[in-house]
Amino acid sequence: MLIHTHTRLIEWSDCDPAGIVFHPRYLAYFDHGTNLLFAKAGFDLATLQTRFEVIGYPVVDLRSRFLAPCRYGDEARIETRIAEFRHSSFDVQHVLHRGDAVAVEARVTRVWAGRHPEDPRRMQGRPVPQEVRAALSRH
Repeated sequence: MLIHTHTRLIEWSDCDPAGIVFHPRYLAYFDHGTNLLFAKAGFDLATLQTRFEVIGYPVVDLRSRFLAPCRYGDEARIETRIAEFRHSSFDVQHVLHRGDAVAVEARVTRVWAGRHPEDPRRMQGRPVPQEVRAALSRH
């Protein structure tokens, strides 16, 4: 599977009063990593919306494990890859490293979603296009 890796410096605005990363910030990091992974595969969100008429890939489930805290000034390395494709959903695996240690692991289930044909305010899952699967499955 294609893997995207990026680093980020932990900023003060990411931290809670104890000086460690406030847990919802990790989810923002992982969302950003997912967007970067799709862009690396040639499918930034604007391209997906235009080419495949999808709204995006909203989160429907997430599981995370917090193994070690990250603090202001730490450098975090985040690896993101697709763990599994299903018909209209897929799992994204994120691993955040602080130095050599794994600090956070997360598995996020997302749905390939377009507008519902009967109510444009709603979303409806659609099959993930083979072209997108292939691009994200390459090594």
